[in-house]
Amino acid sequence: MSRGPRRATSSHGTLGTPEISPKRAARLKTKKHRESEQLFLAEGSAILEEAPTAPLQIFDEREQVRRVSTLQTPSGPVGLFPFLDVTAAELLSSVQRVVVLHGVQDPGNVGTAIRSAHAFGAGVALSIGTADLYNPKTVRATMGSIFHAPVARELESIDFLAEAGSAGFALVAAVPEAGDTPGSMPGGKLVICIGAEGSGLPEEVVSACETRVGIPSLAPSLNASVAASILLYEAYSRVLP
Repeated sequence: MSRGPRRATSSHGTLGTPEISPKRAARLKTKKHRESEQLFLAEGSAILEEAPTAPLQIFDEREQVRRVSTLQTPSGPVGLFPFLDVTAAELLSSVQRVVVLHGVQDPGNVGTAIRSAHAFGAGVALSIGTADLYNPKTVRATMGSIFHAPVARELESIDFLAEAGSAGFALVAAVPEAGDTPGSMPGGKLVICIGAEGSGLPEEVVSACETRVGIPSLAPSLNASVAASILLYEAYSRVLP
C-alpha cells in the first residue's frame, strides 16, 4: 500500500476545491502565473508520495499529464499544491540550523540543498536572485523534501542574517580560501551561508558573519549543493546520539 497522500479522483480537486483545467495548470510552468495563483506543480509518484497531505488536484490521465508536464518524457502523475514557504521569523523559530543560499541560480543545486537540509534537520533561506523554490526543476530535485524542510524565500541576505543573529544564531560564511575547518563551526543554533560556485558570497555577506569556514578539497571549488550538504552534515553530526 502506498504511504503517499490520499489521491483525488483523476483531474478532480479534493472535496470543496474547484477543479482547475489542464490549460490553467500548464500556466504554472512560469513564475508569473505561479505567483499569481500561489500554486505549484509537483510531478511523479515518488514526489507525490512524500506529500503529507493530498494535493489540491491530481492530473494522471495521459493527455492531462502531457499538457501540464515540463518533461519531454513525463514521469507520472502531476499534483497541484498551494505554496509552502514560510516567513523568516517562522523559519528561525522552527529549526536550530539554517542554510542560506545566496545567489545560487541553478534549480538543481537549490533542490538538492533542500533535500540535504531535510536529511540533516535544517531549514533553508533563499536570497533574492536565487533560483525559484517552485521552479519545476527545483521541485524535482528536492525529491519530495520540499514538503518537509521549512523554506523561506526572496530574502535580503543581510537583513535575514541580522534577524538570525538577534534570535541567537551563530553566523557562518562558507569561503573557498582562508577559512577555518568545518569542525570549527560553533555549536547550537547556526546559520550557514553558501554562495554560487565561482562567484561565491559577496563581501558584505561574509562580513556580516562571525566565522568563515572552508572545505578542504583537491578541486578548485565545490558546487553549492555539495558544500551545503557537507557543512549541514558537520553541524548535524554534533547532535546525533
